[in-house]
Amino acid sequence: MKFVTFQDPQGNTQYGITDEVHVYPLGPDYPRTMLEFIQNHDQYMSQLKMNELDKSYSLEEVNLLAPLPNPPSIRDFMAFEEHIVNAAKQIGMEVAEAWYEIPAFYFTNHLVVSGHQAHIERPPKCVALDYELEMACVIGKEGKNIKTSEAESYIFGYTILNDWSARDLQAKEMKVGLGPAKGKDFTTTIGPYIVTKDELEPYKLGDRYNLDMVARVNGAQLSKGNFKDIHYTFGDMIERASDGVTLYPGDIIGSGTVGTGCILELGTEGKWLEPGDTVELEITGIGKLKNIVV
Repeated sequence: MKFVTFQDPQGNTQYGITDEVHVYPLGPDYPRTMLEFIQNHDQYMSQLKMNELDKSYSLEEVNLLAPLPNPPSIRDFMAFEEHIVNAAKQIGMEVAEAWYEIPAFYFTNHLVVSGHQAHIERPPKCVALDYELEMACVIGKEGKNIKTSEAESYIFGYTILNDWSARDLQAKEMKVGLGPAKGKDFTTTIGPYIVTKDELEPYKLGDRYNLDMVARVNGAQLSKGNFKDIHYTFGDMIERASDGVTLYPGDIIGSGTVGTGCILELGTEGKWLEPGDTVELEITGIGKLKNIVV
């Protein structure tokens, strides 16, 4: 199933499921929000049948929001080797040996989550705005010290994640030895849907998925990779994140940027994002996530 949070034609915020043509709101027999549904999905998923839901809207008449507007946390990893190698080369650094020893992540601002078609404001002091093409998983149940082999049972579903980066702010602050922080503080975009695991079964390759990942700016393709090339799986990431720490339903874990999945990696061929640019990220089986820079 594909879950969405949306504004209906009357301006009310609801959540529900979509077949990519219609949206079916989940009414009073279900929890009030997407987060509450995820927290109790074991109870409600078995009774959820799209053809038994009464009311629907066409997808075109609603305004899609972030499918999970209020995640308890967002941990973003760096799990694609090609991205790490490319990015290090562009900034004159070597890949840290520790990257091959542990899946590394940072916490980003979970209170500024945006969704499909949202206008993304370039930070006031930024002139080097970048997109980052990622896949993310949404945690479905509470757990601590989760092993890689058990991790899939803790995943509710998957979404596209754009880890927008103010590269000039990020470069300066990370010289201090902390961060990224201000360079990522302004928004993280997810959507357009949260896709449940069964939707991606046809693409499964062992502990990975064969999913093309593409980024376009103003209709021109700039990035292309595949999720199957990831170095650390979501299982590895979940094991690392939950080591000594409890993960909760609704927590988001980002994969990090796929190889070539940002402008930084393009070097002199790249051009930073400007107001008016349209950025579209697409992942096989999950959908297209589009935003406009303002």
